[in-house]
Amino acid sequence: MGPDDPADITPGTVVDLGVEVIGVSRADGSAGLMPSSAGGPPKRLDGHTIGFGAITHDNLPPHAGEMHPDGDEVLVMASGCIDVVLELPEGTRTVRVGPGEALVVPRGIWHLIRCVEPGQLLNVTPGPNGEYRPLAGAV
Repeated sequence: MGPDDPADITPGTVVDLGVEVIGVSRADGSAGLMPSSAGGPPKRLDGHTIGFGAITHDNLPPHAGEMHPDGDEVLVMASGCIDVVLELPEGTRTVRVGPGEALVVPRGIWHLIRCVEPGQLLNVTPGPNGEYRPLAGAV
C-alpha cells in the first residue's frame, strides 16, 4: 500500500468525519481513511471521498475554487448555511444551501463555497481527478 492509498478501517471503528475523510474505491467498493493533504483539498482516489466538516467564516476551503471532472459532487448541509458559487456555461450562479438541504454540483463545473452561517457540511466528492485554484499568495 502506498502513501496515497486509503488506510484500512478496523471493523466496528467509529470514524470522526470532522477530522478524517473516508475514501470508497470504485474498483472494489472498499472504504478506508484517506491520507491528510496540506495546502489543498483532501487526497483523491478512483471512487468517492466522504467528509463532514465544520464550515465557519474562518475555515473555508484551502483553495479559491475547485472542479471535479470524474462525476457530480453532492453537498449536504446538516446545519448552518452556505452559498455555493457555480461557474455555469451560461454564467455565474450563486445557490444558497441551508440545513437539511443538498446541492448537486455537476461534473466539470468550477465552484466555491462561502459561509453564510456556521454549520456542518457533508460532501461526497468524485475522483481521482480534480483541479483547484490556489489561494492568492499560496505557494
